[in-house]
Amino acid sequence: MSGRADQIVFAGVSKFYGEVLGVNRIDLAIGPGITALVGPNGSGKTTLMNLLAGLIRPTEGEISVLGVPPDRPRELCRLLGYCTQFDTFPRGIRGDDFVRLYLRLHGLDAAAAAAGAALAIERVGLTEAAGRRVAGYSKGMKQRIKLAQAIAHEPRVLVLDEPLNGLDPLARAETIDLFRRFAGEGRHVLISSHVLHEVDDLADRVILVHGGYIVAEGAIDGVRDEMAEERPLQVLVRCDRPSVLAARLFSEDHVVEAKLDADRRGVLVRTGDADRLLEVVRQLAAAGELEIDALLPADEDVQSVYQYLIGGDAQGAS
Repeated sequence: MSGRADQIVFAGVSKFYGEVLGVNRIDLAIGPGITALVGPNGSGKTTLMNLLAGLIRPTEGEISVLGVPPDRPRELCRLLGYCTQFDTFPRGIRGDDFVRLYLRLHGLDAAAAAAGAALAIERVGLTEAAGRRVAGYSKGMKQRIKLAQAIAHEPRVLVLDEPLNGLDPLARAETIDLFRRFAGEGRHVLISSHVLHEVDDLADRVILVHGGYIVAEGAIDGVRDEMAEERPLQVLVRCDRPSVLAARLFSEDHVVEAKLDADRRGVLVRTGDADRLLEVVRQLAAAGELEIDALLPADEDVQSVYQYLIGGDAQGAS
């Protein structure tokens, strides 16, 4: 398989663990930027990442990482950085040595490895703790030292399995900013996350995984648009006279449902035509019948789309 040099490609990839399905018939082409894998535990996200990193082999199908197949491990390791969700470290190792020794394995001499490790550790905000043993780190610090190792050799592809777990709000914001900088440099950043509201803001593209299959992929607004005919859009209209608005909307044929919000300061509307809804609201506001405070999409996010696609609760998706 000769994949494109600017894409990660899965072509007809399946992985079975005996009779247990890992992933099945996966066809994907992932370009530069931030791509999020979203799905509940056991959905196949980690299997996809391990296949991509060459840690496991597909039962069938082919994979290419910027033109390099996973069965060429030396080339792949130079190209790819992998931060797993598992905390496994050599006994007694310090944070700086964990990253430095990794760079030595990449062929750097002692001085270059020490300098590269210091830079990577600084980028994840862990310089002050670099000389301490990793065993004494918090969960969030362990996450960051793993990330430092993954980025230390300046890979073109970053594979990050639940990288935001355990991070405090400040560290999480700084880490997300680091991912965005990597993506802005034209790199590929593949992230799995259960923090769905952050996926909305972070990812350029979302891949929704369930039961070993890809159930949807693309920009989240594009995925939502594809569903528009099957599922009415939900919009929350905040206004000073919600009962007046609700009464008017009941006469509109594009409105499936209109109900007062829990605090009775707005109307939650389900509509098959958002443009017509917006026009009605504008007319009422122009006529002085309402003062509109806000008009907000109520389901333009990964969680609601995922709930719809799998018919379950996406709150615990990971």
